[in-house]
Amino acid sequence: MDNAVPAAEMGDPTLASAFAQLHALSRAEPEMDLGRRLALLKRLERALVDRADELCRAVSADFGHRSEMETRVAEIFPSLEGMRHAERHLRRWMRPRRRSVSHWFLPAQNHVIAQPLGLAGVVVPWNYPLFLALGPLVSALSAGNRLMVKMSEFTPRTGQLLGEVLEAALGRDVVRVFNGPVELAEQFCRLPFDHLLFTGSTAVGRHVMRAAADNLTPVTLELGGKSPVIVAADADLGRAARAIATGKLFNAGQTCVAPDYVLVTGGRRAALCEALSVAAARAWPSLRDNPDLSSIVNERHYERLRQWREEARSHGAEVLEVNPRGEDLAGSRKMPLTLLWNCPDDCSVMQQEIFGPLLPIVEVDDVAAAIDYVNARPRPLALYLFSEHGASIDRVLRQTVSGGVCVNETMLHVVQDDLPFGGVGPSGMGHYHGHEGFLTFSKLKPVLRQRRLNTRALLLPPYGRFARWIVALMMGR
Repeated sequence: MDNAVPAAEMGDPTLASAFAQLHALSRAEPEMDLGRRLALLKRLERALVDRADELCRAVSADFGHRSEMETRVAEIFPSLEGMRHAERHLRRWMRPRRRSVSHWFLPAQNHVIAQPLGLAGVVVPWNYPLFLALGPLVSALSAGNRLMVKMSEFTPRTGQLLGEVLEAALGRDVVRVFNGPVELAEQFCRLPFDHLLFTGSTAVGRHVMRAAADNLTPVTLELGGKSPVIVAADADLGRAARAIATGKLFNAGQTCVAPDYVLVTGGRRAALCEALSVAAARAWPSLRDNPDLSSIVNERHYERLRQWREEARSHGAEVLEVNPRGEDLAGSRKMPLTLLWNCPDDCSVMQQEIFGPLLPIVEVDDVAAAIDYVNARPRPLALYLFSEHGASIDRVLRQTVSGGVCVNETMLHVVQDDLPFGGVGPSGMGHYHGHEGFLTFSKLKPVLRQRRLNTRALLLPPYGRFARWIVALMMGR
């Protein structure tokens, strides 16, 4: 049975109408050839370059202040790289792949065809509204699909402008973009898409999966969690501190793969705190009027972070705010890198994904204890290890499970187009980016081609003595 549903069951009439139109087109024109896919990617690439300045301003306005360089480096550049990577490799990805045939069934031939699923849905969070819309879109478009995109209600200016850019570049027969409240997102997730990709919190991801289950819609969930950093006793503390501070303060820590807490070994906690303070102060010598430091997205999230910091302090944690000029940040929604140690395990900063520049530091005896600490908690979206010792690196890679890993670096694995991106367990399911994204939004259709003369005739009923002998031979008897 086809998965179209009556418009009356789908809530918002505009949403219902768009779904009905794009769904019908995906069935009437199920195949999008290589030339059209490449042309659409090129048009999107040109549009993104042409409108980059406007998009940077829109994101900054939605945040209260977002560093223009962060938007260019973390959103526009990797989106363009994803498009260019797909353009270079798409012909190979689309090529039918030969598969082997059991010698019992020769001379038949097997191959696999990658076909578009049809109509995909993408739900975009507020923290990286360009990259987390365009990344899934490039994967789905490369695979030949049409799309509907729901932008976050926290970034309305960006959502409106990106919708105009996408629909003008690709055409409303390929993509539709929706902006609106959380109720619209709930209706969006209940649509019977051929695939739904959601990026957001683990808690909301559970609701999305329940909504999708009613239609048996396959989902890719890119969620969050508490991504640990392990600083081994042999680590170069200066190098580690620069990477950790940058990862934690980039976009004011509002990144799903930001370092969430640090496990430091070898009694080096004080030295690491000093190195982090130096690294943060050098990169962001001023805070309030620094165009390179982004704001917390809204007052609610700013107040949440402030309360979590005070909760930890009231429970005995030691708190160090790295604010080299001692500036008054009231009213700016800017926060300094804030180091916390001796935090009780039941504090919010130890239990919840922080999504801000608060950084708990936990002292452990050695790498083995750090591995045990990580494995006693839900599997993270990212894990970061700082060590120069090959055996320690191999041990952490073998004995922990996470969505992705950086060794002696933070966050850069996300912008590698030839690496799959995705979580595991409560940090998500499924992958996208590059070839894995193409596969996520494709149906791999297995095809067997039978020859006129073949061995199948030997096993047709009525089964005689010869057929029984063949079966016994096949079974190894």
